[in-house]
Amino acid sequence: MSLLAFEGKVVVVSGIGPGLGATLATKFAAAGADVVLAARTQSRLDEVAEQIAAAGRKALAVATDITDEASVANLVERATETFGGIDVLVNNAFSIPSMKSLEKTDYQHIRDSVELTVVGTLRLTQGLAGALAAAKGSVVNINSMVIRHSQIRYGSYKIAKAALLAMSQSLATELGPQGVRVNSVVPGYMWGENLKGYFEHQAKKYGGTVEQIYEYTAANSDLKRLPTTDEVAHAVLFLASDLASGITGQALDVNCGEFHA
Repeated sequence: MSLLAFEGKVVVVSGIGPGLGATLATKFAAAGADVVLAARTQSRLDEVAEQIAAAGRKALAVATDITDEASVANLVERATETFGGIDVLVNNAFSIPSMKSLEKTDYQHIRDSVELTVVGTLRLTQGLAGALAAAKGSVVNINSMVIRHSQIRYGSYKIAKAALLAMSQSLATELGPQGVRVNSVVPGYMWGENLKGYFEHQAKKYGGTVEQIYEYTAANSDLKRLPTTDEVAHAVLFLASDLASGITGQALDVNCGEFHA
């Protein structure tokens, strides 16, 4: 069996949406895993669950608000009752940045961002910690390249993501003796339908073409291109797999060389 295969394993993915979340879920299923899907919108979960079922794997779709203790407890109960154990947790839920300078950012926005990105991730990880320990499993937290720069308008987002990184490192130390690995993937811009839509909006707003905006955005990277959503998902699968059995407490950048950590 390939070390990158997940046959017989169960993977929980939070933050299922039309971008990275859905890609992660389908990639894990393609590698042989059964998948527990978590996000607030049930209809979105059902769509991804249908794709996974069509690929011959099992999917459990549970509408979940990770900022709510009872909602997370329900997810944990249903996942463990359905599958018996959990091998991998991917924390992908996030909040949209305020896109304002810190001096103009509402305090409640920062509180809400930290509550979802940091406390919500911790809440879900705590809830599944016992199952992950029993499986000698793995946690992968999705971070962001904002921790590598201090660009204007990303301050509140950076606060939350920097705290997420610190928490991930602490969890690696605390859960390591139980055989649980905790790592982070740090994506840059991800080229896919979501980013293409954003570039189309920017092109209409400021003039120019999507291709010009792409080239301008990718110019700062060593490879002169943007990583795809698939490429970011592949890094997550690697860290969750047995190929990375000796790796914990680390942050793997996927940005085509835009930043050097």
